[in-house]
Amino acid sequence: MKKLFLMVCVAGASLFAFSQDGGAAAPVDPNAPEIKWESTDIDYGTINQDAEGGREFKFTNVGKSPLIISNCRGSCGCTVPTCPTQPVAPGQKASIQVKYDTHRVGAFTKTVTVESNAKNSTETLKIHGNILDPKAAAGTPEVAPTPAPTPTPAPAAAAKDGKKTTPATTPAKKGK
Repeated sequence: MKKLFLMVCVAGASLFAFSQDGGAAAPVDPNAPEIKWESTDIDYGTINQDAEGGREFKFTNVGKSPLIISNCRGSCGCTVPTCPTQPVAPGQKASIQVKYDTHRVGAFTKTVTVESNAKNSTETLKIHGNILDPKAAAGTPEVAPTPAPTPTPAPAAAAKDGKKTTPATTPAKKGK
């Protein structure tokens, strides 16, 4: 009985495996739209906190049919993209506006995912840079300076007889 069950399982698995299409990709439409980016990476460089965070990714539809961007989203809430809502005709230029929240201090790397009807239907764009803390940029110390130490009293002077005396207890000299 075990052998019969095993043979049925092997036969079923084989049938299932051969019924798959082998992961063949769907043929690409030669007339499909195609995005040609000026750049897929924007470097903000080093900028001050609360500086202008708007940038744009420029592109051209180099395909043979209208390009429709169905979705574009930032990798987090601090990166907000705005995509064209109208189809981009063949040969036409357009752009995706991106606004990064520059109130956040420090280095950053974020992405914008663009989905469309282009040959490469999903593309990832990248922004990165460094936001300076205004306190650090101005050279202002982060902590209060340490106060100067208070002066210590002078050590006691040694008398001729070897006993230590302080200036207030030094005996007056008698005249000769």
